[in-house]
Amino acid sequence: MIVLQLTCRGLINSQLHGHLKIPRAMQNMARPSSDLAAFRKTFSKAKNIAILTGAGVSAESGVPTFRGAGGYWRTWEAQQLATPEAFSRNPSRVWEFYHYRREVMLTKDPNPAHLAIAECEERLIKQGRNVTVITQNIDELHRRAGSKNILELHGSLFKTRCMSCGHEAANYHSPICGALKGKGAPDPDTEDAQIPVQQLPRCEQKGCHGLLRPAVVWFGETLDSDILSRAEEVLDSCDLCLVVGTSSVVYPAAMFAPQVAARGVPVAEFNMEDTPATMRFKFHFHGPCGTTLPPALERHETEPK
Repeated sequence: MIVLQLTCRGLINSQLHGHLKIPRAMQNMARPSSDLAAFRKTFSKAKNIAILTGAGVSAESGVPTFRGAGGYWRTWEAQQLATPEAFSRNPSRVWEFYHYRREVMLTKDPNPAHLAIAECEERLIKQGRNVTVITQNIDELHRRAGSKNILELHGSLFKTRCMSCGHEAANYHSPICGALKGKGAPDPDTEDAQIPVQQLPRCEQKGCHGLLRPAVVWFGETLDSDILSRAEEVLDSCDLCLVVGTSSVVYPAAMFAPQVAARGVPVAEFNMEDTPATMRFKFHFHGPCGTTLPPALERHETEPK
């Protein structure tokens, strides 16, 4: 699969977009089906289900996506801040951005889409069936909803990594450090706090005290090879794939579902709009994921009670 060939996070460029363009032979084909009963029949027979999720799922919980119109923090787009270079140039500004996102997330709750996925996993595992969530989201809402089998491609807002010793740890402190208290306001007229680097989050490992960074995968960075390998195994063995709330423009995740569809496995897309990959899929359900997903994943009449 293409999973291990494209290991750096980035936006789809023209070359990669070519892989997702609709081949000429497919351009006159009918749109993917929106027949829920037909999807449910396929769902009832699936033994290994892969669920790929993106920012659209979290947006329904009120989480800022930093995409599209109005997708700015102050005057910055996310991809201008979520880079190693941005952190090297101005760690205070980048930490303000992530501090804001952490504090926002602590006020948000999983929505019906998260809960439907978690309930589906809990129910199907008792039947000897597998559900794996492969998410691009860093907000941990799937985990809070109760999902257990999760691969977080881009890391977590609530983990840190030391720039000196490399130690990685969960961190749910609010604020993450005293100097960031009350900082991070997203308004465009807010001035940078310009916090001295010595006052930014620091490693608590004995004898270290190195600068911490968010343990997330920034644009241009390589995804964790172990997580990618596990994702490849899931995608290679799944007999049903759901694509939920993702725009299919951030790679390598954008290539996952088209590759699954290419080997003849049914793929169902749940999204507010079409994506570059929509015409490659068997099903497409238009609308909020919190509305379309729960009835799709609820107990099927053939399942044991």
